[in-house]
Amino acid sequence: MSETIENSDDGVITMPDVNQAAPGVEWVRVPLDRDVLKELNTRSDFMGFLQTFGHLGLLCLTATGVIYGFEHKIWWLLGVCLFLHGTMFHFVLNGFHELCHNTVFKSRFLNEFFLRVFSVIGQHNHVWFRTSHKEHHQHTMYPPRDLENIQPIKYRRKDFFKSAFINPLGLYPFFKARIRRACGYLDDEWTQYIFKDSEEKQKQLKNVERFHFFVHAIIIAVSIYMQWWMVPVLTTFAPFYLSWLLFLCNNTQHVGLHDNVPDFRLNSRTIYLNPFFQFIYWHMNYHVEHHMYAGVPCYKLGKLHRLIKDQMPPTPNGLLPAWREIAEILKKQEADPDFQYAPPIPGLEKEQSSEEAVAETA
Repeated sequence: MSETIENSDDGVITMPDVNQAAPGVEWVRVPLDRDVLKELNTRSDFMGFLQTFGHLGLLCLTATGVIYGFEHKIWWLLGVCLFLHGTMFHFVLNGFHELCHNTVFKSRFLNEFFLRVFSVIGQHNHVWFRTSHKEHHQHTMYPPRDLENIQPIKYRRKDFFKSAFINPLGLYPFFKARIRRACGYLDDEWTQYIFKDSEEKQKQLKNVERFHFFVHAIIIAVSIYMQWWMVPVLTTFAPFYLSWLLFLCNNTQHVGLHDNVPDFRLNSRTIYLNPFFQFIYWHMNYHVEHHMYAGVPCYKLGKLHRLIKDQMPPTPNGLLPAWREIAEILKKQEADPDFQYAPPIPGLEKEQSSEEAVAETA
């Protein structure tokens, strides 16, 4: 079952043609009727505004609660709103990700405008991410062409607790990396690889970092002058606390699954989430579907999932079942570093290899 429809007419990131991703690879996709796919690919400015303003509106609401609680010394209100704000702020990354795909709004201008907004808010460099993420989609889990996720991915409890609630130790590496980029350094192997052939993109990468520094320096300076002490906490320093939910959501996407396979159902993971978590996560819980048909807007991924559900692996119902599955995989990988989980896929014959053993013991 292969499908070679290029499913994003004007998007920045489109799925590759067969054999484009890696030599000898033909991407497997659950086939869809062309008219159905065309409808799924149709973007809506209304739905884009609903998703974008919904997320930004929640952040404005919690920020207002934090400032009001701080000014009036209502500490319980301050604590509750700061917890909610920090938790939801980290999902700016997922909005930024979707806007990089150019699929949130029908209007390309609106996509690009709000991409810059989310880029500045979250201090995410859209030039770097677009370049890296295009490789991730075209060569998903095929190292060395995709180094966004390198298997086996290892997570320990201390990795979670280091950043889940407060992460002051993250300040130094975060700003060091961005200062180096602002100075024109390509300081890691993956960045050097994806930018090696384009001086123009290297210049854009540098300029974005410099602009972010300028904006956040202004925020801090004005806040100090006006004694708006909570404003930098709610903006510039928000990436350094309460990333617990983002960690639990984002890290389900590929961990423990297969690399070097042409089937997104084997290298990506879809999970079910409650409506609120799904909304602030920008529907990226439907991650197999997102990779299989990258031109489908995030708010239509649930519909896509329902259409192809009978040809999908079993879907964990919530974060707890998903992480129980992941924990079992990681435990097996400690004993056997080459172990990779192959979920059972309806209608496909079992491979006479280690994948069969994996499916039987999962």
